[in-house]
Amino acid sequence: LSERQYWGSDLQLPQIPFEEILYNDESTYKWLCTLKKVGIVLLTGAATRQGELVKLGHRIGFLRLTFYGPTWQVQDKADANNVAYTTGKLCFHTDYPVLQHPPGVQFLHCIKQTATGGESEVVDGFHVSNKLKKQNPQAYQILSSTAVDYTDVGVDYCDFAVQCKQRIIDVDSRGQAVRINYNNATRDTVFDIPAEKVRPFYAALKEFNDLLNSAEHRFIYKLKPGDIVTFDNWRVLHGRQSYQSGSEVTRHLEGAYADWDVVMSRLRLLRKRVLNRD
Repeated sequence: LSERQYWGSDLQLPQIPFEEILYNDESTYKWLCTLKKVGIVLLTGAATRQGELVKLGHRIGFLRLTFYGPTWQVQDKADANNVAYTTGKLCFHTDYPVLQHPPGVQFLHCIKQTATGGESEVVDGFHVSNKLKKQNPQAYQILSSTAVDYTDVGVDYCDFAVQCKQRIIDVDSRGQAVRINYNNATRDTVFDIPAEKVRPFYAALKEFNDLLNSAEHRFIYKLKPGDIVTFDNWRVLHGRQSYQSGSEVTRHLEGAYADWDVVMSRLRLLRKRVLNRD
């Protein structure tokens, strides 16, 4: 499980039928192992209605409750309190870096899909971080040591006002990336670092951002109704291409989160069952 499989635009997106995940231990074990190694797995054939992610939560243990609720609906809303609830393009980001402990895994279930536009985009943040470290060690050092302010204020599942500092590239004791914390939508206007460090920081961030958006690293796909994409929110940055708004909702995803602690607990339990059965 410690081995990561890095990828770019050449990603062969792993796919497993949703029903197998719910009822077959071997398939669930394969899903979670692949999710840990590759960072992203597509589950196919779910019903096109709300509530399927709750079943997935029960399968692994439980979902993560956030200020947007146990699950949340991604669709165009007139009174949008989040950029995801518009028809505009979403740039690459990880969710919830404004929390001290961001959710580890994200689920997005496609219930309805627009005819044109709305393609999903993902990039392997660990792969890109390794590239940055190799081509510009100083930029990597800056992004892995500079504390960036994030803030989010609003009303959804409840009212909230959250703020924290995160390093865009979190590293372990060996200097290896273990979590990406990058979301310009919630990056604060406050940036309390010495003035002489501001330009080097933004130069490093631009280089990282350019690598994220390069054709070599970006993988583009389009969810179909019934698809559930599951991915590592600490590793995989995701985005969306814009689509046209209409008189009614043309694109509807339901989202949810889980923590890696819960996922890894289920994986260990399933490993015992599967190995004992063999």
